[in-house]
Amino acid sequence: MDAFYVAVELLERPDLVGLPVIVGSPAGRSVVLSASYEARKFGVRSAMPMAIAMRRCPGAVVLEPHRERYTTVSAAVMSLFRSVTPMVEQVSIDEAFLDISGSMRRLGDPRTIGEQIRADVRSSLGITASVGAASTKFVAKIASTAAKPDGLMLIPQDQTVAYLHTLPVSALWGVGAKTQDALARLGIRTVRDLAHTPVSALRSLLGVAGYQVHELAWGRDPRPVVLKREEKSVGAEQTFVQDVSDSAVLRTELLRLAHQTATRLRASGHQAAGVALKVRYTDFSTLTRSRKFAEPVDAAHHLYRAAVSLLDDLGERPMSVRLIGLRAEHLQSSASAPQQLTLDRQDNNWRAAESALDEVNRKFGASAVRPAGLLEAPPER
Repeated sequence: MDAFYVAVELLERPDLVGLPVIVGSPAGRSVVLSASYEARKFGVRSAMPMAIAMRRCPGAVVLEPHRERYTTVSAAVMSLFRSVTPMVEQVSIDEAFLDISGSMRRLGDPRTIGEQIRADVRSSLGITASVGAASTKFVAKIASTAAKPDGLMLIPQDQTVAYLHTLPVSALWGVGAKTQDALARLGIRTVRDLAHTPVSALRSLLGVAGYQVHELAWGRDPRPVVLKREEKSVGAEQTFVQDVSDSAVLRTELLRLAHQTATRLRASGHQAAGVALKVRYTDFSTLTRSRKFAEPVDAAHHLYRAAVSLLDDLGERPMSVRLIGLRAEHLQSSASAPQQLTLDRQDNNWRAAESALDEVNRKFGASAVRPAGLLEAPPER
């Protein structure tokens, strides 16, 4: 989808079409969730601190995000894709890979199918999509990016390598800013340069990733479309409006994050075999600490207790905390996760209480019932 969050918001605010629009909270240390293409002309980008975005584009209209709308529209988009082919791999709320090899006899060639998808998205949902068509997922992704906004790009299989070799090396998956700088020191600046560099030299510089990027440089990407992507972790984090030095405030925030994460775990039918703590200090230095559980869990009580222990293990903090996060890791299906039998009913009681909380909140709205420790107003976001 093109500027998905902005596009969904503009369905409710058609008067803002054609203007620089930013989706995100204007207060505190929030970041840009999405920016219209008009705002992007001023250098505004997703994940940019809102303060910087507003300096670059002071005339932009800022809209608060409405996540439930995005979820609803995303579900409609994916349903539309599955009417074209059941082979749909959703990779984010607004992006998917479609394997149409089994649909061409019924619907036509790749260009015809791509144009039909774009037309259907526009007519039924009122937003726009950009489509890339190619023989591999990697090249299709490059093509869809090149087609933005609201376009289609087809790269035939026999023209794949020629096209790739016109691109900068940063176009390859796995080549970030640091890798790009390292390659530039060897005179490797384009995909063509990298393709003609010996694999042994790339391995020496990049490790196992050297072989992978070399394969991509020649258009080789054997990965199939995967119908269901298994979540490996789930979590949440909070950036504070003002840096926090009070441990009690950090623990309260960890309790909120633990309940948010546990609710998502239970809703997805998963349990976590580990938990990770993330702390970012005032100077933006960031550290993470993790711990495994003896048995998989999906109760906030266990996530919180482990996260607080990890926080305490850090000892005296060198400075105030800008951001804190909690992540449940090593996920397992609740149906297959082993259940520890215990004579102490406390563990089961925690899970039963939180499951009841889920039911109440589903019926009466989020946060209808909360832990007593969260009755204080949460930190301003």
